[in-house]
Parts: sequence; structure tokens; C-alpha cells
Amino acid sequence: MNAKNFALQHARLTLTVFTLVASTGYLLSLGIYYVLNSSNQRLTLKIQAVTGENKTSEDQLVQIKNELEDLKSQDQYVINKTLEADIKAIETTYNQAVETYERLLDLKVISKKTEKFDSAFAESLTLLSQRNYASAEANFDLLMTQIEEEKNKIVSSFTIPANVPTNNAPPSSGYSRQVVHTDIGDFLFDIVTADLNSTRVIVDTASDGDCSDNCPRFPLATFVARNGGFAGINGAYYCPADYPSCSGKVNSFDLLVMNKNKVYFNSNNNVYSTNPVVIFKDNWARFVRQASEWGRDISVDAVISNFPLLVFENQIVFSGYKDHYKWGIKSTRSFVGANGNTVYIGVIHNASLEEAAKALQTLGIQYAMNLDGGGSTALWVNGSYAVGPGRELTNVIVFVRK
Repeated sequence: MNAKNFALQHARLTLTVFTLVASTGYLLSLGIYYVLNSSNQRLTLKIQAVTGENKTSEDQLVQIKNELEDLKSQDQYVINKTLEADIKAIETTYNQAVETYERLLDLKVISKKTEKFDSAFAESLTLLSQRNYASAEANFDLLMTQIEEEKNKIVSSFTIPANVPTNNAPPSSGYSRQVVHTDIGDFLFDIVTADLNSTRVIVDTASDGDCSDNCPRFPLATFVARNGGFAGINGAYYCPADYPSCSGKVNSFDLLVMNKNKVYFNSNNNVYSTNPVVIFKDNWARFVRQASEWGRDISVDAVISNFPLLVFENQIVFSGYKDHYKWGIKSTRSFVGANGNTVYIGVIHNASLEEAAKALQTLGIQYAMNLDGGGSTALWVNGSYAVGPGRELTNVIVFVRK
């Protein structure tokens, strides 16, 4: 086992240990709180009895106060406060560790030279194991800053390959690699165009129905091949196994999807969804701003929701980053779009979502929705990967000839 793999396995093991420590501490704290609460209730009853019998002398109240102070001075009270502080510190640094680790995983998508960051992460976990929470917190903060600086350094060095043609119109059919020139910069596209009069769009899923944890997944190539398709792209966001925050929901996704077998996924938890959705049937595509506006019609060919919506009626509708810091960084951006009965799938390289929306509008695409990206990005066309393969996937969009 090389040092890099050892460090990552050590990281996963230590995160698991701290989760167990936090849970044990929390349960112990509840028990001590119960003892303390019972004592406090008895004291409260005394006060109520004093009030009820009109015995309000200062001496009796002072006596009750003294009993409370005595209770607070007992070891169980001190231990409880110490546990509270420890649990809070564990939760804070654990959350930092998870966020740092996931940012490190994102960095590994675009760089193979992460050894110094792996080592720094392992050192921070060692500080956690020593209960040195303040130092661990400071180290995680510093490491996240350094990871972001490294990402920015890498993306700023990105160059569009020579001899890629510039074209501000999508291909009339088939696959194209092209540069789109906008007033905020040039962007590299890999894009596939299909006519819905001769192409059926389907959504395929690795599982047969709703799945909440340890869900199946396949490479994009497998999805395309088993449907006899000629092109395909990664679909909606899902929770990858290598993210600690996905523990308990590994490879699951919670967005609305109807697959090729007319099975709706995650229907109940999307009744009031404000996420956009795109529907395909016969020779038309319809983009709806909110999934809550769409019923559960199974006469259509495909339904898939994701976010955010980028372009609607050729107007940019993406309006900001909110809590999604990843939307503001340059990365690979997958999309599905349409103009009338023409449908597009593709990848925009080295773009924030704001830049992606601008580039799609410039390209003349009337409707476009963002798909999963980063390490999940994959585009398959005519027998090979144009982009990817990326991670194995739980849901995808496939183009099949009618």
C-alpha cells in the first residue's frame, strides 16, 4: 500500500472513530442531563410547594438556592459541562474534517499531485485524535485555503487546445468540439446535437426503484450499450461513496426522475420541489421551472430534474451561488438543452455556472439545465468517451435512434 492510499485510509478510519466518539459522548451527556434534570425538578416542586402554601420567607428560598448551588458543585454537573464542551469541539472539527476531505477529493479530480495536502490532512487528524481541537481547527482552515489556492492555480493554467475551431452555433447534428466566444471569454465545448424526430431521449437508472443507501451504479458506457444508444451523459446529482457526508446514503439521489421503465424515483419528496425539470416525449422537450408543477404522467419518454436552471427562453436565469460554493469555481459543467425539437447534451470546460449560462446563451440554446459535474462528468458518443469516464453513475441521459 503506497503512502497516499495509507493516508486516505487512515483519514476515513479516523473520521469513523470520531463519529463514534461523538455519538457515545452525546448519549452519556443525555444520561447525565437526566440525573441533573430530575434533581432540578425536585427543587422546582419545592419552590411550587412553598408558593402554594404561601410560605415565601426569604430563609426558605435561600435554602432552596443553596441546595441548587450544592447540586451544581457536584462532579456530575462539572462532568456534564466538560462533555458538552468536548462534544461541541468534536462536532465542529469533525465537520471541518469532512469539508476539507471532500474539497481534497475535488482537487484530485483535476490534479494527481496532492501528496502534500494528503499529509497535511493526516496530520490534522492526528491532532484530533490527541483532542487538540483548537490546533486541528486552525489546521483545517489553513488546509482548505491552500486547497482552494491550488485549484485556482490549476484552472488559471487551463488552455484551450490548439486548432479547435471557434463556432458560436451548435452543430446541426452529431458531435462537435468547438470554442464559443463570449464577451466574458472563450469556452471549450464538447456537444452532441440530436433531432427528436429521429432520436428518443431516455433516462436510465442503475436501480429499479427508490434506493436510499448503497445503491448500484454503472459506467456511462454500460448504460449507453445496454440501451443501444449512440450518445449519453451523466444525469442528476447523487451522493458518491468517497464523500464522508454521504455516509448512510451512499450512491443515492433525491431528485425527481422517471426512467425508461416508467418508474418515478423520489416522487414523494418532490411534491413541493422548486428544482427545475425537463420532460421528453416523441418529438418535443419541455423545460419546467419547478418540479412541483409537473404531475406523474407516464406517457412521456423521460423526466429528469436537477439544478440550477441556466437558460430559459434564451434568457439567463441562473441568479447566484447561495450556499453552493462549487457553483462559483471553474470546473467541468454538464448540461442538457433544447431548441424546439432539437436536443443537446454536452460539457463546458473550465467554467463557473455563471460563465456556463452565458456561453449557452451565446451559443443560441433556448433552454438549458445544469447536470451533475466535477468527478461525475462523462460524455459518450459514437462508441467512445468524448469526456470522462469519471465516476460510475446512478442515473444518466441516453440518446437512442428511433
